[in-house]
Amino acid sequence: MRILHVSDCYLPRLGGIEVQVADLVRMQREAGHEVEVATATPGEPLPGVHRIVAKLPFDLPVHPFGVGRLLRLAAARRPDVVHVHAGAVSPFAWMGVRAAVRAGLPVVVTVHSMWDPVTRGIYRGLRLLFEWHRWGLVGTAVSEAAAVPIRAVAGRGVPVHVVSNGLDVSGWRRLGEPAGDVSGDASGGPSAAASGGHAPDPGSAAAPAPGPREPGEPGEPVHVVAVGRLAPRKQPVRLLKLLKEARAQVPGSTPMRATVVGDGPARSQMERYLRANGMGGWVSLPGRYSRDRIRELLASADVFVAPAPRESFGLAALEARAAGVPVVARAQSGVADFVRPGKEGLLGESFEGLVASVARLVRDRELRESIAAHNRETEPVRSSWPVVLEGFERCYAEARAVRG
Repeated sequence: MRILHVSDCYLPRLGGIEVQVADLVRMQREAGHEVEVATATPGEPLPGVHRIVAKLPFDLPVHPFGVGRLLRLAAARRPDVVHVHAGAVSPFAWMGVRAAVRAGLPVVVTVHSMWDPVTRGIYRGLRLLFEWHRWGLVGTAVSEAAAVPIRAVAGRGVPVHVVSNGLDVSGWRRLGEPAGDVSGDASGGPSAAASGGHAPDPGSAAAPAPGPREPGEPGEPVHVVAVGRLAPRKQPVRLLKLLKEARAQVPGSTPMRATVVGDGPARSQMERYLRANGMGGWVSLPGRYSRDRIRELLASADVFVAPAPRESFGLAALEARAAGVPVVARAQSGVADFVRPGKEGLLGESFEGLVASVARLVRDRELRESIAAHNRETEPVRSSWPVVLEGFERCYAEARAVRG
């Protein structure tokens, strides 16, 4: 099959959508498909990557004549399906939708983010203006939580399926662990480092992660880990407040430490918060890690925290769950697709619920160990690449049927 992916952002930019799309392209090529990418992101030439770039301030990934350029590309390449990847607002991606519809090509649109009330209002307005719900689109979202607001706006005219972000789940097991049972795990909802995940950083110069150990060894502090971009919309300072309040609910006789991996504009604000609250002795901000270094870090983790309420998926949380670490997350987020309370971790309905869940896992070694054992023994199958590829191929077939 000839597949053309259209995405505002792509490598060499490193982010959730960019990394997930690049991994999808690689896996589809390995499966034997002819796969190309159209993007508005500048960068070095890459095989099969068409960079439709305009000289704009801050290298904004958009092109004023993107529809025409994409129409010419579609006419030249004649893909069997155009797969568009969109965030909350993605002008170039939607130019790809317009171009594919004008060219009479099947279109699948994957939304990688959670639509908030403002975004829903924008798309309702665009629906009235352009009637995009009549274009014969097939939609996908990365989680049930992300799919709900899209379905509410799109209506019955646009099918919106849930296809999980993909992950090589076997690659996140602790060193020396055998493969888990893939037959009986109901977790791993249909899937970045997106939306709340992390980007590969092979050249990271951050301090080394602690060496692997058996989590929960007697006398060792209970190690709480979080991974993500330190951006204001992710509320990283609120994460530090969560750790502070959880520490207050844990007996002083129980040692505890925390590592928050990532970098971004909120880092200096987080450092000030740690100094002001005397938390520097047990909370560290080591910067951004590569995937390999995050694997090493998770080998020493006892609890993973993904506190963002509007996390569309939570790839970093999935990686932790695949590594056998109990996960604490918001019940309203996409993490709930692959974390069930008491099975793969704990879910909180509110900030206070998250605090209580972290404190409970720190205090209760038996609960931590039972969840960790379950996570090590079962894999989140629906986020494995074979299942993800199969899900997209079904969507491609549906889009082609719509186009006749």
